[in-house]
Parts: sequence; structure tokens; C-alpha cells
Amino acid sequence: MSIVTKGIGLAKKVKHRFDAQIKARTPVYVSPVRRIERVKTDKRVVAMTFDDGPSRMPPNPAGEHRKGLTMDLADTLESFGARGTFDVVGSTAGNYPDEAGKEGSAAWGGKKYDHYPDFGHDGEGGAQVCKEEIDRLIAGGHEITSHTYAHVLYGPKNVVYASRTYLGDIDRAVADLQKLHDLLKERHGYTIRLSRPPHYVDKIAPGLTSYDALALMGYQYMAASFDGAGWLPLASYEAEVEATWRPLERALTEDPESMCGQIIFQKDGFNMARRTPIADGLAIQLKLLADRGYKVVTVSELMALSPFADLGEGDDAFEAARSLAEKGLCPAFRDNTVRPDKLMTRGELAETVFGWPAAKRRVERIQKKRGPWPTGLPAAHPYGAAVDMAMEKGIFKAQAGFDPDAPVTEADLISLTKALTGDAPALPATMRRGDVLKMLAGMMR
Repeated sequence: MSIVTKGIGLAKKVKHRFDAQIKARTPVYVSPVRRIERVKTDKRVVAMTFDDGPSRMPPNPAGEHRKGLTMDLADTLESFGARGTFDVVGSTAGNYPDEAGKEGSAAWGGKKYDHYPDFGHDGEGGAQVCKEEIDRLIAGGHEITSHTYAHVLYGPKNVVYASRTYLGDIDRAVADLQKLHDLLKERHGYTIRLSRPPHYVDKIAPGLTSYDALALMGYQYMAASFDGAGWLPLASYEAEVEATWRPLERALTEDPESMCGQIIFQKDGFNMARRTPIADGLAIQLKLLADRGYKVVTVSELMALSPFADLGEGDDAFEAARSLAEKGLCPAFRDNTVRPDKLMTRGELAETVFGWPAAKRRVERIQKKRGPWPTGLPAAHPYGAAVDMAMEKGIFKAQAGFDPDAPVTEADLISLTKALTGDAPALPATMRRGDVLKMLAGMMR
């Protein structure tokens, strides 16, 4: 393993530890966009995602492979009866002028931008030029998700990609997402519903993040819970291939149920050494899973089985939460938990009901640099716009100094029911989130 690889690996570990510390201190809010890392299920189902394709370039080393990488991966998946989720880009051909970075470094594909499948070979990858590959994936039952059109960072990432150009503007971020969305819809008749931001960079501008951009698109945030590796350069190709399946084997040996509901991260492209260990590692991964009775499905199929991280089939409030999500309400927090035993707050209630339409109102207020909401909540407050909409509907009494963290009251629920249905409500037994969600689900039948 090179010094560069060790340095990148160490930087990743430090960042993950730092992110975990930040996450532990950061409040989590109900949100229309949920970060889908894994879902709760006792069934042996798992999803595999493949970033940065499609690619017409052949695997490296080619070995027995005779097709472009994307076609090769699709064939391998289907030989095991599996379906993958391909997180595609549109084209990186516009990401010039630029210079190639040092092989083995994070900038291997470009100093200012990413270039897929490789620097100077942008015309051999991306959905824009790979029509046949996209058609092949759709015909094979695989899922297409958005890794953005040009794979340009939303905002700065100072540790690893300090020299990278970034968008820094939500209108530009949404336009980039829309460009890929329209390409798939108009040329292939396919509707994208999930997206993974480039390099997981979420901050776009003060007060705005990738979650806001995805909310405007009507997308969910597709993350992952298990690293399929293959993206880091190691001492040899054989070592890189082993890195794709050895951790999976270890996890399944220690606990055969450990992969239930997980989302695996992979690459449909070269690693930092311009090799493709996934081409030979994928079949080993799939056999390990198949031997233990696992079914590999798309992320959307996984979410249809169980959409949430903390609730599964048979759990209290699961059906209510799932029904509300299907009807366009927001029953869960940004981390994809429902937390049915927690007391429902007034801000959570407003966001649950108005979260999707409120997202646009919130973005517009921040963009126009307007002051606090009439309630006194800051313009960027996660519940500010939803509370404003609830007050317009007469659900909450218009007042300054509104406390979104105060528990929901019976009066709030009576006002909500009358505003939405005109009927007298059947109040829940408690103000636990699970009970309130079941009441809402009953109202929405």
C-alpha cells in the first residue's frame, strides 16, 4: 500500500470520526428528504449501488471481460438474478480546462473537476453518450439514480478536494440535477427518484444544502451503509479485488444477518490506480450473498419493503408512517428514523404535513435574504416555512415567539383536522409520534 493510499485512508478515518462527533451534537429535524443508508428488515435482502458510470471503457485489466465495464457489471448481476442501482452522471466533458492529477491521489481524474471514466476520455462515459448502456440497464430491471449531470461539487470540501471547483449556488445545483433528470425522462421514459451528491458534499451556500436541492427535485438522498471498496489503490490488482469481498465475507461469517437491509457502495468506473477490481470482485460478492440466501435488489425495491431505519414490518406505527410517506407527507427525520416513542412537537407536526411544499418557500426566503419568519423563527430554520404555512391554515394561532419544540396539544390536532378535513377528530391516545402519525394516516385514507 502506497504512502498516498495510507494517507487517504487515514484522512477518511479521521473524517468519519469527526463527522460522527458532529452528528452526535447536531439536532435532527423532520424532513421531506431522508438520508437512506440502510433500512430495518429481518429479511435477507441487500442493495448494491454503482457510482460514476455508465462507462463504455473495458475493465482494466480486461482478463476474460469482453465488454465495457457497465455492460459487464450488468451481465454479472443478472447471472445471479440480482438487480443493481446505477448512480449515473450525465457527462463530464464540459469540465475543462483542467489538468490531470497524480495517479493514486484523490485528484487522479482531474485537479479542478472529476472526469469520468477518465481524464481525456469523457466521451466514453456518462448517460449523455451511453444511450445503449442506459437502455440495457433499464431493460435488465436495474435502477438509475442521479449522481448529478456534471459531477461538480455542490460546495467546498477542504480536506481532500481543496483545489476543486464547486457550484456554491442552489439554482446551479438544481439545474444540473434537472438536466440529467430530463435526459432520462425525455430520451428513455425513465423517472429518477433518488440522488447521491458528488463525494457526499452537502453544503451549497449559507443556510442551504443538498437536502434543499433534492427537496426541490422531489428526490430522496441515497447514501450507503457498507463500503464495497475497490476505489482505493492497493499494492496489486489482486489485493484490490480481495478488498472488494473480504470485508463482506468477514461480516457475514461473524453474523449472517448483518447485511439485512444494507446498501453497498461500489464504483462503475476506475479506482485511483485506473483499475477496476469490481469487475472481478462482484461475482465473488454476489456468491457470498447468494450462499447465505440473500437477494440483491434495487434501492427503491429495498425501500418499498421497508422505508425506514428504525421501523420494519410489524412494528408499531410502521404502516401509518409508510402510508403517510407514500401520500407525500413527511413522517420521518432526516436520518430516516421515525422515533415513534418520542413526543410529537409542534414544529414536527407542521413539517410532517407541509414539508414538501414548505421546502420551496424556505429556499426562496433564504435566497431573497429576507429576515425571520413572522413567528420569529430564523429564515433558515428547518421548520420555519412549514410553521408559517400551518398558521396560514389556522392550525396554529398566529403569534411571535412561537416555540416549535413545544409538545403538540389536543387543540393543535383539532385545528389540524378541521383545516384538512372539516371533520371532528378522533384524538390519539397519547401525543407520542407513533400515535399522532396513526391519527394522520387515518385522516388521509
